Amino acid sequence: MSRVPQTTRDHVAAMLSSSSLAAALAAVVLGLAGGAAVAFGPFWLGFVALAALIGGYALLIDTRVGLAAVIGIATIIPFATLPFRAVVTPALLTLALAALMGVWLLRLLVRSDERLLVTPVGMALIGFLGITLFAFLLGSNASPEPSLIHNYAKFAMATLFFFSVVNCVRDRETVRWVMRFLIIGAALSAVIALALYIIPDRLALQILVSFGRIGYPTEGRVLRYVEDDPNGLMRAIGLSVDPNSFGGMLALIGALAATQMVSERPVLSRRILIIATGTILLTLFLTYSRAALGGIIVAAMYVATLRYRRLWWVILAAGALAAALFIGLGVGERFVERVVEGVQFRDRANQMRLAEYQNAIAIIRAYPVFGIGFGQAPELDLVAGVSSIYLAIAQRTGLVGLAAFLGVISWFFARNWNALRAAVRAGDEERVAWLVSLQAALAAALAVGLLDHYFFNIEFSHMSALFWGAIGLAVAVEEMEDEER
Repeated sequence: MSRVPQTTRDHVAAMLSSSSLAAALAAVVLGLAGGAAVAFGPFWLGFVALAALIGGYALLIDTRVGLAAVIGIATIIPFATLPFRAVVTPALLTLALAALMGVWLLRLLVRSDERLLVTPVGMALIGFLGITLFAFLLGSNASPEPSLIHNYAKFAMATLFFFSVVNCVRDRETVRWVMRFLIIGAALSAVIALALYIIPDRLALQILVSFGRIGYPTEGRVLRYVEDDPNGLMRAIGLSVDPNSFGGMLALIGALAATQMVSERPVLSRRILIIATGTILLTLFLTYSRAALGGIIVAAMYVATLRYRRLWWVILAAGALAAALFIGLGVGERFVERVVEGVQFRDRANQMRLAEYQNAIAIIRAYPVFGIGFGQAPELDLVAGVSSIYLAIAQRTGLVGLAAFLGVISWFFARNWNALRAAVRAGDEERVAWLVSLQAALAAALAVGLLDHYFFNIEFSHMSALFWGAIGLAVAVEEMEDEER
């Protein structure tokens, strides 16, 4: 960790204090611009400017507003953009991430009691991000396409959310705030998905297409079905476009919520947690994402083994009940058949996934050191893209990038386990619950990553933000423990 020199703080503070008139003039200009927008453009532009002004002011007052905004966008409406186009179409998530980072960096400069936290895990993450940047430039011959630059920038901003969390979460109340918003955001997203799942398909399609103004698809596979068969099972997607990425998000936060539900010191009342967790898990099941289901099962076993041993009885009872319902009443028969077909690689989706794995291994053999970057494969007989974050990282950034990623994750878990043992020795049940919940969430995400790539996909930056944000929150809890000691 490092400090900004006092002379720099004084200089910046003097600049800020002398710019009151400029700030007032800027407010007048913004008001005139908003009025002009209403007078000469669509009526809603003025309201957008007003909402942006209010949100920006709230963010300057309290960075928790920025954290809540990022979490809300990432969980509920992750692909939303501004309803107009400049040079590129700005994504709301990227704007929220940039605003949050800008605010805490500015506060670092002007407040003498603030300090920059990088942390050992953060240093390792910077190294990993540097490798991805090198692979990005190498794979594009230092002249990437604008769309590729845009997507990589969104991915980089999402990964840097780790540092925003570490530097904004400095006390217990903020930890509770962030965890509550994660659970509430996922629960609201699940409720939206259930509503779209229950209503008639045509109405659901009309509702989803109406979001085309803010960047959502308006044609093609807007609604999703198992095996892309409109006569088959519909898959829950909410406003997340893809059911598998949606399932991965629900698995990550569902594991956190479920662990909080059984902990001694939960961040929400147990009744609310039961409702939220039940809604999230039901929606996760209706995504029919086998990777997400496997991730939540792995997380449950992780928590039962690590801390709450009585959960093994719940897991065994749930397994027995599911078996009885399936054998006796045929409940979930089609889903079980889908799981069996997937394990045996008999369905079309997993046959395609197997081909992707073979193709990814061929790419890794051909480009083993730094991979092919984030664009298309450089050879016509090879196709980029694979449903596994581990193979995707090796494919995009080479074995060097994969080793760096695994090193960051291993380093994080080693330190976090030590923090957990210290919290157990101190009898701090609240911190124990936080650390176990976040580790369970990451265990779910890493298990999902065996069969899906969305936590390392530059087109799904919200998944990267949630993944690295969860790691940042766990590291922030570690740092608080050190300071309190």
